[in-house]
Amino acid sequence: MKIVFMGTPDFAVPSLHALTEAGYAVAAVVTQPDKPKGRGKTLLPTPVKEEAVMHDIPVYQPEKVRNNPEFLEILKEINPEIIVVAAYGQIIPKEILELPKFGCINIHASLLPKYRGAAPIQWSIINGEEFGGVTTMYMAKGLDSGDMILKAEEKIKDDDTYGTLYDRLSYIGADLLIKTLD
Repeated sequence: MKIVFMGTPDFAVPSLHALTEAGYAVAAVVTQPDKPKGRGKTLLPTPVKEEAVMHDIPVYQPEKVRNNPEFLEILKEINPEIIVVAAYGQIIPKEILELPKFGCINIHASLLPKYRGAAPIQWSIINGEEFGGVTTMYMAKGLDSGDMILKAEEKIKDDDTYGTLYDRLSYIGADLLIKTLD
């Protein structure tokens, strides 16, 4: 199955790595543009870009994916059978959602339908939830509104912080992605 992977931060790296380890054909990676950091404003690649480069996967970094006909043409040329999205950082427009034969799936760091949108891990901790988790879902127009595919729960420990839960959920999401694709 030819896959385009869209993701940006550390959270998405285990999922991209799992795809390559499982032997899936990742035809391209789409991530946010490199950002200037520090006093020297050195351009630093996103964590997903670094992972893609290690696996010799072509990387695309459009400023925006909405109303971007050049980028849409690139995706049409790649002709993915499925697009996997993990913490990409932009809302994916309808014309991209409808492009792949098997649609677009998202790895979301909450047990949907709770905590749609941004900061689901933080809200799970702030609200004292007993469990957090990851949901894979088909993407539809609207924020985290598509049909759910699979879920994996993770107990939130008393000493969990955003960072500790984030790290565990990133690996749980990677495992769940492979189960979802299988």
